[in-house]
Amino acid sequence: MKKIYLDNASTTFPKPSEVADSVYRYMTDIGSNINRGCYDSAYQVEEIVYETRQLLCELFNGPDCKNTVFTKNVTESLNIILKGFLKPGDHILVSSMEHNAVMRPLVQLEKQGCSFTRVPCSITGELQIDAMEKCLKKETKAVVMTHASNVCGTLMPIAQVGEFCCKHNLKFFVDSAQTGGIWPIDMEAMHIDALAFTGHKGLLGPQGIGGFILKPDMVSLIEPLLSGGTGSISHQEEIPDFMPDRFEPGTMNLPGIIGLHAGLLWLKKTGINTVAEHELMLTKSFIDGLLPLEERGLIKILGKKNIKGRTGVVSIQTLNKDISEAAFELDDTYGIMTRVGLHCAPSAHQTLGTYPIGTIRFSFGWWNKPEDVEHALKALEEVCHGI
Repeated sequence: MKKIYLDNASTTFPKPSEVADSVYRYMTDIGSNINRGCYDSAYQVEEIVYETRQLLCELFNGPDCKNTVFTKNVTESLNIILKGFLKPGDHILVSSMEHNAVMRPLVQLEKQGCSFTRVPCSITGELQIDAMEKCLKKETKAVVMTHASNVCGTLMPIAQVGEFCCKHNLKFFVDSAQTGGIWPIDMEAMHIDALAFTGHKGLLGPQGIGGFILKPDMVSLIEPLLSGGTGSISHQEEIPDFMPDRFEPGTMNLPGIIGLHAGLLWLKKTGINTVAEHELMLTKSFIDGLLPLEERGLIKILGKKNIKGRTGVVSIQTLNKDISEAAFELDDTYGIMTRVGLHCAPSAHQTLGTYPIGTIRFSFGWWNKPEDVEHALKALEEVCHGI
């Protein structure tokens, strides 16, 4: 049976062949660390790491490549930003559509004397930006927000939110997990002070690599979450105060960075607009095919029912069959790989009215084709009818 991968919001698959090839070459032909070895192969790797910082800074229009920091993933990045910036008594605004990568650190910080307010979103996941003003408190220091929902694909108006933050002298932190490498992000134009990214989704790298980019004035405002050896100023036991060493202790995930480097080069050659157009073309075909099933009472579509202001993520509920059973059957009988459940975003599901049941999530990527959409729609109809 042919397998069709429709879980790209979890991690993109397959990756460009250049990604696997570059990781393999590093593991078999080089293998050395950076900032430790004083020999040619270590310097070669250091050059690739530096170029990867430059590519990320270019992609997101960041302020300076040295302010691009590598972590394991976007979750670690958000933890460093939020826990390093917020102090007891501080207040922060957050959308009601957030992933637990944002919400769990905030709930932890709440127990330490910080507070947060959820800015409401509509039943289709759209931010009610007019409500932000009344959510402000004198203690409000920042806004943190996903760029797009991992549940229903709805985009947040981060350019407008950035302007709101400028107006009210607030810092603005963005979780780009669902949009980095697919949707244009401009840190300067959108007034983003800290951008958290992950490497294994739209940036097409391997799992286990992510990071964040800081505006210069943020560097001293965030207390490092981790400390240790950096290979620099080794005669001191204090954390370096310069970038990127301030936030990069320990041995780096060099295979991950090298794979990410290859993914970023592929994206630069292909163009993120080309990727987005392809994914949205497939999404439109899928939604158009779902609408008759919804009219017949077989499914319910969550979020927007068009491609305006959304990504290639579509969530549904099957109305005459348990969603977990339906998702299992889609894979077991038809080879359609999806994600089912709450997708680590209970706040978003409460907003969409799908908590605690959750949804079946279909998410399209560059390597999906129109025939994949046709097969998924046919399979879903048969699953709903119990054929």
